[in-house]
Amino acid sequence: MQGKHVLVVRPGELGPSEHKTWRQLRAESGAPENPFLDPAFTTAVGRVRPGARVAVLQDDGAPVGFLPYERGPMGQGRAIGLGVSDSQGAVLRPGLGLDPRGLLAACALSSWEFDSLEAGQHLFTPYAAEELASPVVDLDRGYEHYADGLRARSPGFLKQTLAKERRLARQVGEVRFVYDAHDPEALRALMRWKSAQYRRTGRRDRFAQPWIARLVDLLAHGDDPECRGVFSVLYAGGRPVAAHFGLRSATVLSWWFPAYDRDHGRYSPGLVLHLRMLRAAAADGIRMVDLGSGPARYKDSLKTRELTVYEGAVVRPGPGGTVYRLGREPARAARRFVRGHPRLAEAARRALTGAGRLRER
Repeated sequence: MQGKHVLVVRPGELGPSEHKTWRQLRAESGAPENPFLDPAFTTAVGRVRPGARVAVLQDDGAPVGFLPYERGPMGQGRAIGLGVSDSQGAVLRPGLGLDPRGLLAACALSSWEFDSLEAGQHLFTPYAAEELASPVVDLDRGYEHYADGLRARSPGFLKQTLAKERRLARQVGEVRFVYDAHDPEALRALMRWKSAQYRRTGRRDRFAQPWIARLVDLLAHGDDPECRGVFSVLYAGGRPVAAHFGLRSATVLSWWFPAYDRDHGRYSPGLVLHLRMLRAAAADGIRMVDLGSGPARYKDSLKTRELTVYEGAVVRPGPGGTVYRLGREPARAARRFVRGHPRLAEAARRALTGAGRLRER
């Protein structure tokens, strides 16, 4: 870090000028305007996570970079919002030369873990343990152009989904969609559906963690055009049957928490909601929808291409780094092995689902 100074602050201590510089640096990088790498997201996480910090890199007193992170025991660090953030990394002046381990030392970190590092983060990609696909939907040429491509790629998908929407209207009641809803009851329903889905599939219930529920509530009430929550709801017969809470910037919508009422599952309300959302998002200036990494059949049907994200960690020599490696590397290696063997991955999925069903009894 010779010639540069690192100032470590809490996210709430950043002022409007630092936010402006952060966003200018993001724009200069040419990376997509993913809201998870906006200062407003880091600030929101800072309000619910006491270990949240930002390393402000300064050159002659002027900010030239920002690294948002969370600090845990023995200096173990992680990307801000790790576990719920779909895009992670540092925001740096193009061409800025840094030693990543030196940066960690300046932050008093023994390690820095990431699970959705965005492509182009050349400071950290050499430390990636795995490369993951993150499907996206391109809407820069409008929804109709996208729908034409969808018909060509999946001839029956769009037709069948629209037919199910008509059946939903006939058998349940009038179908109504709200792109940017303010419906607390529907938001609570979304959280219930999503929690049940987590338990049913044997996964950790994110909404059982108070900080995540508080973070969603904060972002749902935010009004920053560069990073705010968008809550979309599909109603049938006057009741919500599917919903999604996502995060948006001026041009990118990040898919975050989608769920639906399983009592209406035969109508595929989640897919109906997705198509309605894509149309409304395109009309609202969204040019790309980031569906996030992780396998899902509906993502394969909807996507137009894939971005690359990375999982891994920068680890410094020393006791803290050793503790990190012993605690995290075996689990990561096991997940990587399972992902690389489709039959084993399917068996693991069935086992998790079976465990989830046992917990529901």
